[in-house]
Amino acid sequence: MLQDEAQAQAHVPLTLLDQFCRAVFGACGADVATADAATRAMMHGTRYGVDSHGVRLLDHYVTALQGGRINRAPQLKTATSFGAVETLDADDAHGALAAYTAMNRAIELASRFGIGAVAIRNTSHFGPAGAYSLEAARQGFIGITFCNSDSFVRLHDGAQRFHGTNPIAVGVPSGGSDPWLLDMATSSIPYNRVLLYRSLGQPLPHATASDEKGLDTSDADAAAMLAPLGGEFGFKGAALAGVAEIFSAVLTGMKLSFDIASMGGPDFSTPRGMGAFVLALKPEAFLERANFDDAMRRYVDTLRGSAARDGARVMAPGDREWQVAAQRVRDGVALDPATRKSFAELSNRFDVELPFA
Repeated sequence: MLQDEAQAQAHVPLTLLDQFCRAVFGACGADVATADAATRAMMHGTRYGVDSHGVRLLDHYVTALQGGRINRAPQLKTATSFGAVETLDADDAHGALAAYTAMNRAIELASRFGIGAVAIRNTSHFGPAGAYSLEAARQGFIGITFCNSDSFVRLHDGAQRFHGTNPIAVGVPSGGSDPWLLDMATSSIPYNRVLLYRSLGQPLPHATASDEKGLDTSDADAAAMLAPLGGEFGFKGAALAGVAEIFSAVLTGMKLSFDIASMGGPDFSTPRGMGAFVLALKPEAFLERANFDDAMRRYVDTLRGSAARDGARVMAPGDREWQVAAQRVRDGVALDPATRKSFAELSNRFDVELPFA
């Protein structure tokens, strides 16, 4: 077999991955809303190249759903309401169901008031934060998403786990073109990427993880904690993690990072009591929509056309994701060995057809 043919066969179409995930969620007892939201969030990660938060999480979510950590049929409800501000009690739902529900509600509020803010209580791991901010941007709103997570990131000059990876995501409509999209962990890299590098047997990038003493390591197997974003200027990343912590935990009344049970268990029966926060802004509440769209187009076009270093190209936040998505929609995606193995095990356990041979 030619190398190109073998490579093509190794890639799995996104549609088949989507179908497999939904089928597995249904087979493990998750309700339709949970299966839909969790699959949409994972497929966002896989489609746009955020593989650490893509379909590789399926096995983890099944374990949490069957163990009782995540409610397979939650009853989400509004806990408090004050004008354009609400609090959503997610009833220990999958984090994606809670976040999509909250962002859609924030958009409804912003349609009325110009701004909508929803704090989320009693949620769980929600995958890629950018999925929810992008949802707002696709509907013409500015979307902002925060979440904290269990401690795995040291402070600047610290030698113990303190914050979670605490992502921040912002999506902004760009006048008809793909949105401007920031989706960042406040750690140097997300922990799921450490797991991905372990699976691939690859060394970690410099100054992204630390051993038990807080010293830098490139050995994914020796990584005991992550470094804050910023390298030598990690105090900036640590402070940004604090912003996500305040919105996600302090403002919601949920657990601080160092009080949240480890994502990796061993206890998968007890809900983690996590919080998150989403915000939607309606540009027309501030200025004429045409003026906003024109300014965003000019900003992004000028940014992309600005001078670049030799051999380099200036990209707007989100450009890499749109390129990856176009390629993966066309060619499918290659799954790492650990994910292929877990899919095979899930296929056997739930009698669901594999998306690959």
